[in-house]
Amino acid sequence: MKEPKFVAFSTQKGGAGKTTLTVTVASYLYYCKGLKVLVVDCDYPQYSIDEMRKREKMLLDLSPSFKKTFSDTLVRTKLKPFPVLVCPPEEAMSKVKELVESGDDIDIVFFDLPGTVNNRGVVTVANCMDMIVVPISADKVVLESSLAYALKLQEWLTTSKSQLKGVHMLWNMVDAREKTELYERYERLFDELGLPTMSTKVPDTKKYRREGSETLERAVFRSTIMPPDKALLKGTRLQELAEEFLKVVNL
Repeated sequence: MKEPKFVAFSTQKGGAGKTTLTVTVASYLYYCKGLKVLVVDCDYPQYSIDEMRKREKMLLDLSPSFKKTFSDTLVRTKLKPFPVLVCPPEEAMSKVKELVESGDDIDIVFFDLPGTVNNRGVVTVANCMDMIVVPISADKVVLESSLAYALKLQEWLTTSKSQLKGVHMLWNMVDAREKTELYERYERLFDELGLPTMSTKVPDTKKYRREGSETLERAVFRSTIMPPDKALLKGTRLQELAEEFLKVVNL
């Protein structure tokens, strides 16, 4: 039986982009690269990805242009929307195990986790990950919070009970006007602390927030039921991030 990779974009700082990264990377790998993806939304109580899926289902009835784009995508890719499993953290691993053991063909399981390590269920899930990516931005509060979170995860790497295999930092929402020395200085610090940084830097672009609209006829980038629009990919670094991600998790 094939063992899927368990991964999460995770941090305890709200607004760092973990859910957006989960959706866009999962969608790109599934719809564009052909990998079998399962997304587990255990970000209790808001369940943001599940809410996104529900909004998109409503848009299929409310927006003719959105429905046409979806239908065209379905014809082209022959792929139904990837499954989204919704459950509290304490039930996540047992439910995923049931799916895997039932014979579901899965390459990667993405977990959207609550932003805390003070929950037994979250700790259990995090300790089972092949890779946790911690999004960071050039903001003192975000950096301090995310670094503390990453160091806590790193502690688990040294314990015999943890199956967590790796923690990587990821620069997200990068402003091109900011000095590169700032990033280099922090990356040296991360390196000294034993926390590798992914080489891809995700720019701060509104494309990552571009969802379907009931009233506007526009290309969609962030979606659970279709891939990021090809015309919008330029300048997002999503393709580069996805390729680097696959190398890190050995897929």
